[in-house]
Amino acid sequence: MYTSISHFINEWNQEAASTQKVLDALTDESLQQRVSPEDRTLGSIAWHIVSSTPGMLIEFGVTVEAVKDESTIPTSAREIAETFRNVSADTSQAVEQQWTDQSLSEMKNVFGMDLPRAVMLNMLIKHIVHHRGQMTVLMRQAGLQVPGIYGPSREEWSKMGMEAPSI
Repeated sequence: MYTSISHFINEWNQEAASTQKVLDALTDESLQQRVSPEDRTLGSIAWHIVSSTPGMLIEFGVTVEAVKDESTIPTSAREIAETFRNVSADTSQAVEQQWTDQSLSEMKNVFGMDLPRAVMLNMLIKHIVHHRGQMTVLMRQAGLQVPGIYGPSREEWSKMGMEAPSI
């Protein structure tokens, strides 16, 4: 649990940058990739990350601008990536300006649960990490190169002249 706004901002910026790398690697064609007809497309998962971040913040009591036309998934991978770039910066700025280290322990009922603000911020990060993982699997299925997140991807190992670990 976060004890300072700066700790959250540092982690948010790191995770958002990793998410941005994934979003920047998408192509317009890849947005239609899905596991099965019943599942979300890669584009809909990407747009969910982008459009739900402000909604979660608003639910938490942070004033941010909602994504315009959030129910319409763009057909442009670039538009999705650029919108997240703005959402990510707005997230850092809004939390830093509106909350304090002391306010992190304040309780609020969100999604039917009484939670401290620090836990809400942790939920926000876990949300993008969860969906980013889903996206990387669909990216492989779509034939895209997956960027390394917490270490090199298979392709990045190769570029370093090394073989990716098999385990």
